[in-house]
Amino acid sequence: GDFGCTFTYSAQGGTNEQWQMTVGLSEDSGLFSCSIWRPQGKSYLFFTQFKAEVKGAKIEYAMAYSQAAVGAQSDIPLKQEEFEISETTVSHREGKFRFELSKLMIVAKTPRDEL
Repeated sequence: GDFGCTFTYSAQGGTNEQWQMTVGLSEDSGLFSCSIWRPQGKSYLFFTQFKAEVKGAKIEYAMAYSQAAVGAQSDIPLKQEEFEISETTVSHREGKFRFELSKLMIVAKTPRDEL
């Protein structure tokens, strides 16, 4: 529809890693979500950079994780200084990002037509 999510990155290493991306819209179309993750938990890719960008909505909440939950393991979030969030993007922070990424979640608010 009117919303989109783009994930761009550069990374080294890793062999045949399976990744998934899902996008969703709430029932009232007020929230748009975008998730990118590795279902097997931890990624062994060495990420030099990443950026997720939403189109048609403004980011309300975003979180990046060095390890995604699998089995009894929980998500392990990146430290706040490792990434930055703007109105429409979530990206690595140069010099602070520690090259690990296994999951990225974004929830964005869609523009509402006021009556």
